[in-house]
Amino acid sequence: MAHVINRESWADLPEGWHGEWEGGPFQAGISVIFFASEKVGAGPRLHTHPYPETFIVRRGRARFTVDGKAIDAEAGQILVVPAGTPHKFENLGPGVLETTDIHASERFVTEWLE
Repeated sequence: MAHVINRESWADLPEGWHGEWEGGPFQAGISVIFFASEKVGAGPRLHTHPYPETFIVRRGRARFTVDGKAIDAEAGQILVVPAGTPHKFENLGPGVLETTDIHASERFVTEWLE
């Protein structure tokens, strides 16, 4: 059976692409975070997951820190972080940063390191 998930169930705001969705109840095998911020420096602090995470940079520029190394990415690029690897990212600006962050898990499992 196909599932249609309405925006109201995952989005923090009615217009923006910001929020999160866990795929477990739908047997999707993934969970997704939609990140959007205009604030330079905004982004999650250092953390790790027991599964890979794939970042799709939809708009703007980001600085990812992956296992202590800085990686700059821009709209149209995809970054894959292996399971168990410490990582974080921040908006480099100017303007909005939008990412779609795909977690290879039906639920979020995060260990915060900062």
